Amino acid sequence: MNKSIYPALLLLLFGFTGTGHAASPYAGKSLGAAVCSQCHGIRQPSADAPFPSLAGRDKDYLKQALKQYRDKTRISEVMNRIAGSLTDKDINNIASYYSKVKP
Repeated sequence: MNKSIYPALLLLLFGFTGTGHAASPYAGKSLGAAVCSQCHGIRQPSADAPFPSLAGRDKDYLKQALKQYRDKTRISEVMNRIAGSLTDKDINNIASYYSKVKP
């Protein structure tokens, strides 16, 4: 193989394995359905639940709130426990998904 191809291949390889945190609404939908929707619903809160709907909320607001719950700087016994296991990538995906759902 020609030596001039190696740098191009390396750039291509590292381009696909970068550490960027591009949001995936599909992954967010999966996490939201498994965890968030039990109380918050998808488009509206679950029946008789006093929890707010997350559909259509501002992405940055959702990310900030989830990080605060995870880091316990915003206190809610239930949310601190749930968000405590979320990674930054999970939070980004969930916020991306819910911000795109029409209420």
